[in-house]
Amino acid sequence: MIKYNLFGRGWRLQTAIMVGCQMAFILFGYDQGVFSGLVGNEDWLNTFGHPSSALEGIIVSIYNLGAFSGCILAFIFAEKLGRRLCMWIAMGWIIVGAILQCTSYSVPQILVARYITGIGTGIETSTVPMYQSELCDADRRGRLVSSEPLFVGVGIVISYFFDLGMSFVGGQVAWRVPIACQCIFAFLVIFLVFGLPESPRWLYAHGKNEEALQVMCDVWDEPPDGEKVSKMQTEILDGIAAQRQTGEYKWSQLFKRDRVQTGRRVFLAYGMQFMNQVGGINLVVYYVPTALRDNVHLTGILPQVIGGCVQTMFFFGSLVPTFYLDQMGRRRPMMWGSLGLAISMMLIAVLLSFNTQRGYSEQMQKATSSASVAFFFTYMFIFGASANCIPWVYVPEILPLHARAKGTAVGISANWLWNFVIVMITPTILGKLNWQAYFIFMATNLAFIPLVYFFYPETSNLTLEEVDDLFITDGKKGLHALTGPSQPVQESFEKHKEHDAEDNYGGEKLRDVGPYHVEAADEIKDDKSA
Repeated sequence: MIKYNLFGRGWRLQTAIMVGCQMAFILFGYDQGVFSGLVGNEDWLNTFGHPSSALEGIIVSIYNLGAFSGCILAFIFAEKLGRRLCMWIAMGWIIVGAILQCTSYSVPQILVARYITGIGTGIETSTVPMYQSELCDADRRGRLVSSEPLFVGVGIVISYFFDLGMSFVGGQVAWRVPIACQCIFAFLVIFLVFGLPESPRWLYAHGKNEEALQVMCDVWDEPPDGEKVSKMQTEILDGIAAQRQTGEYKWSQLFKRDRVQTGRRVFLAYGMQFMNQVGGINLVVYYVPTALRDNVHLTGILPQVIGGCVQTMFFFGSLVPTFYLDQMGRRRPMMWGSLGLAISMMLIAVLLSFNTQRGYSEQMQKATSSASVAFFFTYMFIFGASANCIPWVYVPEILPLHARAKGTAVGISANWLWNFVIVMITPTILGKLNWQAYFIFMATNLAFIPLVYFFYPETSNLTLEEVDDLFITDGKKGLHALTGPSQPVQESFEKHKEHDAEDNYGGEKLRDVGPYHVEAADEIKDDKSA
């Protein structure tokens, strides 16, 4: 594959990898947000024959079906093609889709164009977090990967205010130019990927050991016998060797119980992205101007202005995990965040219930509905600090290497499938249930708290190979050690490893026993007994 040494070695190359991934997610956020400010444009409505609310919902949400299809393509081809080539292919789909969108004059064309753009986004979101996870240190992985959803917020905010500014221009330019600008971000990603390396874990898995070793030397600026490079190479090769003991891995084995509990881990990845969507985020991202008009009864340009300000809280909230996720862990912020989201939805519902239809005065309705706006802000901030970032970090790191590409595609597909469902049903439930609709999302967020507590282990500060140790023989002990509400992750993991490696003969301990060295430890015991 084409690659140029544009960024050198060490921290410059690491920074380039981070910026490339973040730019891809700015594009992701821009794609998500740009259409919400255009569907009310008068020229857009005239061009597409003033579509009904149902047809408008299909035009908006077919993008999510395209992204779901992109995840399916990533599931089939990503492991064969590699991370870099998948990123290029994703950008190609997005550019073609953007060109077709901004040149659309009919509903069928805009539907096809939105679907094509979605395919690119599905491939992109299935690849980029996995790529970043495989090219960073364990103690920085949470912050680096969670910075990507932070830049989703940047993209959404850019699109909201760009749409708002272009609305004053009028005519076809007001909606065609914002759509066309997707190409700018896509071309930037294409350029950056020329200078980025392939994932060393993917290279090792495909027998390209020399190239993989060179990539690790470049990224961590060490010689081949350097401490970090040597340790990573040993862990990766040991993991690959152990996973290949059962023969060539087939996609049909993805949900089966095996030695490293692949099926269970794929379901955990799917569930984490399910939680990302079913907590009500797309009510706020796609429909907050509609909610502010119909439920809060704001008029004029105010709903769109306040809606744009609400989106900025997405960015500010995402700063928290970007800087502190590796210290906070994954489980606790996810649980506390779900509680905060539930409270915000509950308070929105309660405050909007004081309306004239239920016998309250217009003055009371105006006061309480105005107060409810504050909890759209708290919801978006809390979501950015918790359920926005953590699933994108957790999905690639919970999966074993042999199933990481396919498992990530399955996990991210949950995001897009349930994104589609929520986007489709939200106009209906807001129209039919009004303020009571917010109680639905209150209930879903409350349900996530015990789900995370009982089923999701902590993965913070563990290498991707060490995460496997939580699920192999005696994995339940490892899971128990890492589910305590306040126990430091790395400390508890080390205790677990020492406990499993303990040699009862002579009271000695077999240290540095990695996740796939259980048989080696048993052999040493047998030798001593003899």
